[in-house]
Amino acid sequence: MLSEDELALLEAISQSGSLTRAAARLGKAPSTVSYAARQLEARFDALLFDRRRYRLQLTPAGQLLAQGAERLMLDSHRLAHRVRQVAGGWEDRLWIVSDEILEFDTFLPLVRDFDALRSGVSLRLTAEVLGGTWEALGDGRADLVIGATNAPPAMSKLHWEALGVMEWVFAVSPRHPLAKEREPLSSEAIAAHRAVVVADTSRRTGERSYGLQSGQNVLAVPSMHAKAMAQCGGLGVGWLPLQRVARLLQDGQLIVKRTADQREPNTLYVAWRGDRPGRGLSWWLEKLKQPKLARRLVQGLPYAC
Repeated sequence: MLSEDELALLEAISQSGSLTRAAARLGKAPSTVSYAARQLEARFDALLFDRRRYRLQLTPAGQLLAQGAERLMLDSHRLAHRVRQVAGGWEDRLWIVSDEILEFDTFLPLVRDFDALRSGVSLRLTAEVLGGTWEALGDGRADLVIGATNAPPAMSKLHWEALGVMEWVFAVSPRHPLAKEREPLSSEAIAAHRAVVVADTSRRTGERSYGLQSGQNVLAVPSMHAKAMAQCGGLGVGWLPLQRVARLLQDGQLIVKRTADQREPNTLYVAWRGDRPGRGLSWWLEKLKQPKLARRLVQGLPYAC
C-alpha cells in the first residue's frame, strides 16, 4: 500500500515528464523528489522510472504500481465511508424483492426520494412470483419483500403488515369459445380450455397457481402483464387483476365471465425479518404505510394489448 505522498509522486512524474517540474508541482526540492523516487524503487526492488530519455517516464512496472495504488486508495476511502455509514445505523446494502405483479415503474418515485437522503446505501430491486417472494426473504435473498401474496409463512423473526387488497376477474377474449358459454361457468367448462398462469419462481417448494382446474392444460408466462396479453390474444383463460385490466374490459378486448367458483380477493403483504431494522429499511417501511402509496402499488398501471 502506498502513502498519499508516494501516490502523488508517481502522478506528478507521470504527468509532468520531468523531475524538476514534478518537484515544482509537489512544492519540493528536486533532490528531495529524486531521493523519494529511489527509495520507492528500493522498497519494491523494481525499476519504476525510465531515466534514459529526455522525458522522465514511468516504466511498465511503475505504471502498474500507480494504477493499482490509485485503485487501492479509492477502495480504502470507500471502505472508510461504508464503515462510518454502517456505524451510523445505515445498511451497506438493501435488497428489496417485490412480487412481479407490482410494476417497477411505481417504485421509481420511492427510489428518487431515497436517493435524496444521500445515505450511501446501495439498493438492489428484483422481482419474484408467488412462493418465490416469500422464499427470497426466508433464504436471505431479500431484506424487504413488497406485495407478497397468501398468508405469511412460519418464519423466524418474521414481521409483516398488509399492503392492500387486490380484486380479480375471470376474463377471456371475446373470440375465445368460453365467451359464448352460459354463466356461471362450471369447473368442467373451464377445464376444457387452456389456462394462462404466471410461473411461480419458488426454488424449493412446489409451484403454485390460482384458479387452475385439475388436469387443465397450462401456458406458463413470465409476468402478469404477459398473462393479460396472452388472454387478449385468445391463447387461454384465467383470473386477472381487476384494476390493471379495467381499460381492456372497457375497450372490449377482454370480457368478464362469471364462474361457479369465485376467487376471493388477495391481501398483499410487506414483510421483513429481524427486530432492529436499519435506518434504510425503517425509511421504506414508513413510506409503505402511507395509504396513497399503498393504493398506487396495489392498483398498479393499466395494461394495454
